[in-house]
Amino acid sequence: MSTEKEKMLRGELYDPTDKELSDRRILAHRLSFEYNSTPETDIKRREEILKQLMPDHGKGAFLQSPIQFDYGCFTSVGENFYANFNFTVLDTCPIRIGSNVYFGPNCTLAAPLHPLNHLERRVITREDGSTYDMEYGKPITIGNDCWIASNVVICAGVTIGDNCVIGAGSVVTRDIPSNSLAAGNPCRVIREVE
Repeated sequence: MSTEKEKMLRGELYDPTDKELSDRRILAHRLSFEYNSTPETDIKRREEILKQLMPDHGKGAFLQSPIQFDYGCFTSVGENFYANFNFTVLDTCPIRIGSNVYFGPNCTLAAPLHPLNHLERRVITREDGSTYDMEYGKPITIGNDCWIASNVVICAGVTIGDNCVIGAGSVVTRDIPSNSLAAGNPCRVIREVE
């Protein structure tokens, strides 16, 4: 039988109140807080926190605080990664980001989804009186050498190819092919980047 974590990472309906998931989420929230509270000049301590929060990060990764991760451990970033202020990552499914990727301020990566059917979305009460809801997610992938401008939201299930630029304020709801300049809500390819 699958654990709730295994179901979550496969994109199946799962119970987010599962103890293993709750414990990791609480740890990730604490580590995000500690990272945000650590001066930028204390490079050693920030790297220690980042190793616990997001163990799979490449050399030269820098996240400008404040940051907020749901789990952290399900997100990987390549070398020379940069995220500006207010980087929010809801990594209920794997989020993979390549090397030389830069995020402007106020960007969100949102892998979670909730059922469209209102009956499946309702809170469920257990016999002991505790409650939960069912949710699921889809992975997000961002290739190498991308620039994601300010206030961009990248939604569940999206893949952005290599060498892309995503314009400010975009809401990315579908895949963006490599070498594209894309913008808007919903985000659409404007032209190819040479």
